[in-house]
Amino acid sequence: RLWDSHPFVLKDIYYMLDLYVVIVKNGRRICGTGGCLASAPLHQNKSYFEFKIQSTGIWGIGVATQKVNLNQIPLGRDVHSLVMRNDGALYHNNEEKNRLPANSLPQEGDVVGITYDHVELNVYLNGKNMHCPASGIRGTVYPVVYVDDSAILDCQFSEFYHTPPPGFEKILFEQQIF
Repeated sequence: RLWDSHPFVLKDIYYMLDLYVVIVKNGRRICGTGGCLASAPLHQNKSYFEFKIQSTGIWGIGVATQKVNLNQIPLGRDVHSLVMRNDGALYHNNEEKNRLPANSLPQEGDVVGITYDHVELNVYLNGKNMHCPASGIRGTVYPVVYVDDSAILDCQFSEFYHTPPPGFEKILFEQQIF
């Protein structure tokens, strides 16, 4: 196996009931209703990725295992996801783990950065550490995002708007060699 820095995109999503999510812009933009995982897990020790809020609404970003139900939004209701929701609350297993300061809620045009080191998830708003860590999720995790109520988010897995914090880097893509 070879670790490479190939860009990756959001995975195909599941369709259930009325829930429908659309992935456009070469796999970089999510809109509609529902969620999706990125196409590669976070294998390295310290990962960083970003989402730019193109249009506000109901949304959440963070990490999740492959067992997460992407149509049961908002995520963060069970042990399979750890997300920051649009109201600034960080949820895991239906428990609020932390919250952004009230005057620091992400708005349209803002860039939300996420760091994850296999223990703790941290949130950055427009490059500034919000000092609201959250933890609790176990196992192999992937970047996750969900949207509803007209929210549109763009993912950024490389060529970031803001420099990752020291020690953190873009997600490395694992590739098989045949």
